[in-house]
Amino acid sequence: MNRYLPVAQQHFLAVLASTSVVVKSICATVLLLYLLTFGVDTVSTLGVTPGFLFPPNFWIWTLVTHGVVEKHIWDVGVSLATVVVAGRLLEPLWGALELLIFFAVVNISVGILGAFSYLLTYVATFNLAYLFNIQIHGVLGFLAGVMVALKQTMGDSIVLKVPQVRMKVVPMLLLLILAILRLTTLIESNLLASYGFGVLSSWVYLRFYQRHSRGRGDMSDHFAFATFFPEILQPLVGLVANLVHGVLVKVRICRKTVKRYDVGAPSSITISLPGTDPQDAERRRQLALKALNERLQRVDDQSSWPNMEEEEDEGASSKPTSPLLPEKAVGSQESSLISFHDAPSQL
Repeated sequence: MNRYLPVAQQHFLAVLASTSVVVKSICATVLLLYLLTFGVDTVSTLGVTPGFLFPPNFWIWTLVTHGVVEKHIWDVGVSLATVVVAGRLLEPLWGALELLIFFAVVNISVGILGAFSYLLTYVATFNLAYLFNIQIHGVLGFLAGVMVALKQTMGDSIVLKVPQVRMKVVPMLLLLILAILRLTTLIESNLLASYGFGVLSSWVYLRFYQRHSRGRGDMSDHFAFATFFPEILQPLVGLVANLVHGVLVKVRICRKTVKRYDVGAPSSITISLPGTDPQDAERRRQLALKALNERLQRVDDQSSWPNMEEEEDEGASSKPTSPLLPEKAVGSQESSLISFHDAPSQL
């Protein structure tokens, strides 16, 4: 084990050196606040305590600081790894500023939703421990956001081969593991709350509000809320999600999905949805092309291809001078009258 630690440290430092100032600043803040825990109770001061967040105390700064406060060295390792992974996989697609906005939105949302849920729990139980003995802190909220973002960008990728686990099921799989650990009292409730609200807040932001070249949000089918659940539950979850979305649209929290008609020519009409980015289609094409190349490579290893020149010489004499079909059939041309781009079937 001691032999691999220096190698892992060198790789981590090399990866960290290639990241942006945003990633380096977040990592440095996490390390600095962890070092301060040896002399100061940073968790109580900088973590979100539900009873202190709301008036009359109103510790509003904790919404910004709770995501970078850790009190165990293994939590620091998870925090640094999460931020570096986000910098390597998400920052090239979004940019450093958008990654910082995503980090802030997820952490602030986790702090507000978590504190409000504990406030409701206190109202139901009148137990002051839910207001003053619980601190929401740590990277689990942002870790959930990174998992949701990776599902959006590379959901078809295989994370584990045995058993086969794809990236699209990882967010809910981790939530299930944390729920089981909470039922066995191996972890505290704030960890489960942080991760759960991180999944919810990051999905809402990426689905409806994130700005990009085609407008806001991602309304593609593969990123619908029902796709986070097993296929047997997706129809029911989709129905509930559509009802909730309708209510949120009426209270002006979410926007209504609007179709755009682009009439570029009398014979060309394009119907598209806001938030469907061509980069998503390109990503799918690249994954399909990679899988096809791997299959062709396996075929090359098992058998050799025949000599095409000899077959062409032998078949040249038998080739008819007037083909039965025209060289370009009208039906083979792709219709340019109407094209649909990523029209969502559900939320």
